[in-house]
Amino acid sequence: MNPYIQYMYSYPHKTAYRPLEGISFKKYAPLLAGSGHGLYLHIPFCQAKCGYCNLFSVTGQGEKEIDQYLDAVERQSLQYKEVLAPYRPVFSEVVIGGGTPLLLAKKQMERMFSMLGKYFSFSQERGMVVETAPNQTTEEKLEVLRRVGVTRVSMGIQSFSDRELSILGRGHRAQKAREALGLLKSFCFPCINVDFIYGIPGQTAEGLLTSLEEAVDFEPEEIFLYPLYVRHGVGLETKGIAPDGENALEQYRKASHFLRESGYMQDSMRRFVKRGGEREFSECGLGNSLALGCGGRSYLGNLHFCTPYAVTGKECLEQMKRFEETGDFTRITHGLLLDEEEIKRRYVIRHLLIRPGLDMGRYEECFKSRVVDDFPLLTQWAEQGFLHGDKILGLTPEGMEWSDYLGPQLISPKIRKAMEEWEEGHG
Repeated sequence: MNPYIQYMYSYPHKTAYRPLEGISFKKYAPLLAGSGHGLYLHIPFCQAKCGYCNLFSVTGQGEKEIDQYLDAVERQSLQYKEVLAPYRPVFSEVVIGGGTPLLLAKKQMERMFSMLGKYFSFSQERGMVVETAPNQTTEEKLEVLRRVGVTRVSMGIQSFSDRELSILGRGHRAQKAREALGLLKSFCFPCINVDFIYGIPGQTAEGLLTSLEEAVDFEPEEIFLYPLYVRHGVGLETKGIAPDGENALEQYRKASHFLRESGYMQDSMRRFVKRGGEREFSECGLGNSLALGCGGRSYLGNLHFCTPYAVTGKECLEQMKRFEETGDFTRITHGLLLDEEEIKRRYVIRHLLIRPGLDMGRYEECFKSRVVDDFPLLTQWAEQGFLHGDKILGLTPEGMEWSDYLGPQLISPKIRKAMEEWEEGHG
């Protein structure tokens, strides 16, 4: 069996979304009343498109193009604010992802943060997350992040080997990553996260451990460890480069053991957090989140919506142009309305694959049914040694390493069919 089928970072996948008609943001706006919601801003600009990247990103855009994009985001924010005004939403977290948000010039970054404060309200203890890359991590830009109160900075390093970085098509070299991470640490943000990749062709377990040893020396609060996936439309696919599937599982086992021995607690297949900084358990899978920009997705009750899924640079540029030309952002034109079965599946996937796991009593309270009756596969997995627990069903160590095999089995036939149709149409 192949343990690396699909990363279930959200459900359903965007490729299952379809055109929508007659749906207005105004109908769903009341769901954002009160506090505890998430706000996401997508900044799609990158220095270069990495070889494995299937995220919404564009390259070769200058200051003028970035300003045009921010103009569109501001129009969208104003329209959302006007609709949301009666409900007075208070957001508890804002995430700025990409792309590479720090590719923006200092004045553009300042404008971006100013817009968020102008059009949206945040709780006093709000979290603010920003993604960066080594080449864009400068003292001037980190100063902006510190001034606005960023609480978590995530840097994609992927490897401290120049050979591996070259294979991945990363735009930085290992020494630049060391310098950028050292600079980032000097600013004393509450949480620093770094990302690494395994399963790179020619990579060894020892080479991966060497990179992680360097990372641990910087004492980041979080380390994410991702297996390499080569999806349709990405640069590595066009070059005929595939992940090293034969050695990836061994690399994962040695790397996860090393990180646990180095004082990190593992709470999912990918996330390792310093002991003492574990995340508090919160309800996931049912919360509401609003996205700004092109490429981010919103979750409002049973409505998920975003711009159409795009991978290649050409597709992303086309979608960005359509976004910038949008007149009415309150008209929802692309997404998915989840029925109760899909809401249940989303809930199970979001809880089961992250520690502490799925609270079966809480599931029954939410859905008035037993999770093992709705999903008999869970009983089978427990018998196979992937799951354990009486009241809270969680992954065993073996289940943790097979997360990308288990999760995709929970995709419904209807969603799988929609995803396959998208793949066939873009093959």
